[in-house]
Amino acid sequence: MKFKGRYIFMGIAFLLVVSGLTWRVVNLHVFEKRFLQNEGDRRTIRVVGTPAHRGMILDRNGEPLAISTPVNSVWLNPKEFNPDDPQLLALAAALDISLDQLRNKALLNSAKEFVYLQRHVSPNVAEQVKRLEIPGVHLKPEYRRFYPAGEVAAHVVGFTDLDDQGKEGLELALENALAGSKGRKKVVKDRQGHEVQILEDLQEMQSGQDVVLSVDQRLQYLAYRELKAAVASSKAKAGSAIVLDVQTGEILAMVNQPSFNPNIRIKPEDVARCRNRAVTDKFEPGSVMKMFSVVNAMQHSQVTAETLINTSPGRIMIGKNVVKEIDDKDLGILSVAEVLQTSSNIGVAKLTLSLPAKNLVETYSKFGFGSTTGSGFPGESSGTLHAPPRDGSFVLATMAFGYAMSVTPLQLAQAFAVFGAGGVKRTPTFLKQSDIPAGEEVIDHVLAQQTMDMLSGIVEEGGGAKAKVVGYRTAGKTGTSRKLAAGGGYNKHSHVAVFAGLAPASHPRFAIVVVVDDPTAGLYYGSQVAAPLFSKIAAGALRLFNVPPDMIENQKLRVAEVSKNERHVDYE
Repeated sequence: MKFKGRYIFMGIAFLLVVSGLTWRVVNLHVFEKRFLQNEGDRRTIRVVGTPAHRGMILDRNGEPLAISTPVNSVWLNPKEFNPDDPQLLALAAALDISLDQLRNKALLNSAKEFVYLQRHVSPNVAEQVKRLEIPGVHLKPEYRRFYPAGEVAAHVVGFTDLDDQGKEGLELALENALAGSKGRKKVVKDRQGHEVQILEDLQEMQSGQDVVLSVDQRLQYLAYRELKAAVASSKAKAGSAIVLDVQTGEILAMVNQPSFNPNIRIKPEDVARCRNRAVTDKFEPGSVMKMFSVVNAMQHSQVTAETLINTSPGRIMIGKNVVKEIDDKDLGILSVAEVLQTSSNIGVAKLTLSLPAKNLVETYSKFGFGSTTGSGFPGESSGTLHAPPRDGSFVLATMAFGYAMSVTPLQLAQAFAVFGAGGVKRTPTFLKQSDIPAGEEVIDHVLAQQTMDMLSGIVEEGGGAKAKVVGYRTAGKTGTSRKLAAGGGYNKHSHVAVFAGLAPASHPRFAIVVVVDDPTAGLYYGSQVAAPLFSKIAAGALRLFNVPPDMIENQKLRVAEVSKNERHVDYE
């Protein structure tokens, strides 16, 4: 009887167990099927982004200036992470961080499923992380930008951030073309986070476009080398140089000192070094503006290169102010061409004051001063060009020789290119051009040629002698300006040395501007510091672009069969 009861009890217990298991199976496969499938999929199926390959930046000859290379980033899922995993010490060593930093990263982000441990690691580090196979630690494929030219083209090309988005320079300006668009796909991942199957492409990845710049990397290197040497030898604070194609407006080279290495992540304290001084920084240009003052007089009066001006005794009173020659010289009677050759302040002041004030400002404006060049470079400055002065002519006189206004090196290059392009102003561009773009006529071609002759005379017979290039005629104008002092007024010990010119003078191909900021080694005039730098860059450009020599015997300007002392003076 006792045995029979035990048998019945065991049978009932067995039936209950079987029934419970059966119900559980039915419940899982019928009533909770969708929930469990969703939970399973949530842990294995992911929608992941496919990084877009950023377009390359190339120089005009197809040489790379910016390339995106595939790299891996290390990331962590704190919910899968075990802070006591014995492999963590090896992981911390591979990432060059402490074990406490690693554990704190997981602890502080415990509510998240994704947090970066280290971005853009080297292939060796990625391989070490992969071999460790630590739960919750994964690799994510990304791209990192690499700049083969380094600091040489840094200010022009710029750089991207960790997410491969343009932050400075042309990387920022051309972001829409370069960036492309990321893709999205649905994948199955294993417990280690590895993709084991692609289920569906939700959005196709679009690679960015390659962009071909106008810059010639060979000339960029040459200009950078010469600028760096000049800044170092003159113990200057900074410097910039630009080479512009006169006919197309293409920027063939643009360099600055000091520079930076875009392949190294920029620290906050180094941000100031990243600005492209040739485009963003403005300065009072000094005597280099006298060329435009003379053009103003020739456009609005009967002034010619032979017109005579009495500059004695080397100073004039304008109201309560005095305008005087450089070094207080008395240059006597000068032709307009000689005014430029000697860089006479009195000569250009008298020419300018003989005309309505608005004429000079309008002339400057036509050449592009007071507005951005239209290059499209981020942060480009428009310089400073005030309305015609109302309260006296002293300000107007100083504007005539490059004070009471400011320009950028790129504006100056664009303006000087007008003389070489037969009077046509073109928009500077960083992109390679297939055709000669249309431009705006600023002066007629006859006046442009007369201007070129006078600019050539400055190099051949005037203060620009150190801008000569063997085998070629060159043309240009020197400039030296004092810098503003912190407490007001001008600092007589702080200068900007400038040379702006064209080469070759007979058939201009290049407009070149060099600016040396605050040379302190003893020499500081544009003729001493900037002109030799122009000569070296121009010589390199002419050689690299295979421009044939044009040197011919120069003929001095002649005034009809009278001696200098007997010439009729047009401007007292």
